[in-house]
Amino acid sequence: MSTEIKLSQSTAIRLEQARGKGMSDAAILRAIQAKDVAAFDAVSEEDYKYDEFFSYADEHGENLEAAVQDGYRITFNTRGGLGIWVEKAFGLQPDRDFTVGEGIVTGLKLNPEQAEVLAKRLASNWVITDSKDVPEGQELTLKLRALV
Repeated sequence: MSTEIKLSQSTAIRLEQARGKGMSDAAILRAIQAKDVAAFDAVSEEDYKYDEFFSYADEHGENLEAAVQDGYRITFNTRGGLGIWVEKAFGLQPDRDFTVGEGIVTGLKLNPEQAEVLAKRLASNWVITDSKDVPEGQELTLKLRALV
């Protein structure tokens, strides 16, 4: 990837929500190319609708097509938003599969592929501060960069 694709936390959550609910990358790409909001109706949720998905991306210069094909990095993660993104991206539940605290995420167990995706997507205001091998793969601790 020659240039890193940047997405807002909100856009990244919606993209991972669509994937997590079974929408293939090919179907997501078709919807993006056609700017077809209705294609996301089946994966839409009360708090995460797609009404402004395309207009927001256009207004903020987010290349959705490249993000789906080549990957992306989130521009900024809030602690709550990071927890939601982890939930959508990996199908994990906060307080059951990991803990989100003030400036820290602990107990996050990911397989090696998931850990690699997290490292590539995580906004630069967060860092992976600890990684230990566990049967599932790795148990990670994430911290807000300002607290490291």
